[in-house]
Amino acid sequence: MGLIGAELLSLARKAGAKSIAVVGTGKNVGKTVVVATICDALRAEGTPYGLTSIGRDGEAVDVADALAKPRLLLHPGAVIATARGVLPAAPAAQILDLSALASAAGEIVYAGVRQSAFYEIAGPPTASGIRASVRRLFELDAKFVVLDGAVDRIAALAGEQHAVVVAAGASNSGTPAEAVAEVRALVARLQIPKADPAAPALVIDGALAPSTVAKLIAAGETRQIVVRDPTQVAVRGKAFLALSTHLQLRCERPLVVIAVTVASIGRDRYFEPRAFLEEVASATGLPAFDSYAGKMVAA
Repeated sequence: MGLIGAELLSLARKAGAKSIAVVGTGKNVGKTVVVATICDALRAEGTPYGLTSIGRDGEAVDVADALAKPRLLLHPGAVIATARGVLPAAPAAQILDLSALASAAGEIVYAGVRQSAFYEIAGPPTASGIRASVRRLFELDAKFVVLDGAVDRIAALAGEQHAVVVAAGASNSGTPAEAVAEVRALVARLQIPKADPAAPALVIDGALAPSTVAKLIAAGETRQIVVRDPTQVAVRGKAFLALSTHLQLRCERPLVVIAVTVASIGRDRYFEPRAFLEEVASATGLPAFDSYAGKMVAA
C-alpha cells in the first residue's frame, strides 16, 4: 500500500498541489486506508505533514453500527487538527495551539504526534473551519496536508493548491455496474471545468437545484451555467450525467481530481477486484488504485 501513497503524492505534486483530500462515494469505501497510506508515504520520504478530517476518522468502531473500522497509526513528526477529547493521553501528543473551532467531539486543537499510537481525527465540520485548519497546519510547519474529506465540505479547497482523490467501493452499491456509475457521476461533477470569462454565462447564486435545472433544460439554455464550485450542483448520480449532456456546466473555483481508489470488498458483498478496478479507471478516465491489493490501472 505504501506504493499507492507514493503514487498519489506524485500525482498531486505534478498538479501543483500541496494537499490531498480523500472523499468517498459513501461510507466504508476505504477512505481511511487511503489516508493512512498517504501518511505512511509522507513519513517514508521524511516530509513533515498535517492531518485533519471533516467529521470523525480512525475510531475503533463505527458509532452507527458498532462494527470495527480501520485505525490510523500515526508516528512522531505529524501535526494533527482534532478534538481535544479524542487525543491520546500525554506524552503521546503535545498540544501546540488552540482554536476557536469545534466539532461534535469538542473544541479543535492542533497537536504534534510525539509517540506512535492510534489516533482519532475529529476535525471541524464546516468548509470555513477546514480552510482555517489547513492554513494553520501549514503555519505549524507541515509541508503537506492530508484531509479525510466529505464531498459537500471540500468547497473550502476549490480554486487552491489542493488535489482530490475519490474513493469508491462495494459497500454502497448492489452491483459493480452500479458502483462504477456512481463513481463516474461523482468524478464528473467534481471535475466541472472553470468558466470561460469571454463566453456568455448565467451565474447561479447558491446551489443549482434540480428544479432550476429542469427549467433551464426546458428553456433550451445554451449559455454557460456557472456555479461557485462543483459542490454547489445539487444533482447527483445518473441525473447529473444526464443534465451535463444538456447544459454547459462551469464553475468559478474548480477542483483538481487526480485519481480514484477502489475497495472491492464490502461488509456484505464482494466485487472481482481486477475487473472492478479496470472498469472504474475506464469510466472515470483517471488512474485507479486498489487500496487493499496495492494494484494500479492507468487511465
